Amino acid sequence: MDFLSAVLAGLAFMFSASILLQILACAIYNNWWPMLSALMYVLVPMPCLFFGGGSTQFLISRDGGGWIGAAKFLTGASSVGSIAIPIILRHAHMIETGAMLIEFTSFFIFVCTVMCFHRASLEDDW
Repeated sequence: MDFLSAVLAGLAFMFSASILLQILACAIYNNWWPMLSALMYVLVPMPCLFFGGGSTQFLISRDGGGWIGAAKFLTGASSVGSIAIPIILRHAHMIETGAMLIEFTSFFIFVCTVMCFHRASLEDDW
């Protein structure tokens, strides 16, 4: 197995672990409100796909116009929403503290997966 296959397998494992924790946060406490933050997992890559041409390199560049600025804003807003949704649900007593902590762990693994993918896409041409 070459290096690229190992990286892809590792990224797939990390993403799967993140989704598994997302589902466990709901199933353990028999409350499916935490799955609302999974909607943000779908929204986070959309600005990259629509405005960045499918590349994550625009996120670290200083140049850009209106669309690049909008993409950076939408990526940041959806990322903050991924953290804010469990906090708001916990504050409203709709989920337990354990579910919120599992959601944060899931988000941390998801962010690490995205950062590893970004790093790998900068180093190699897929």
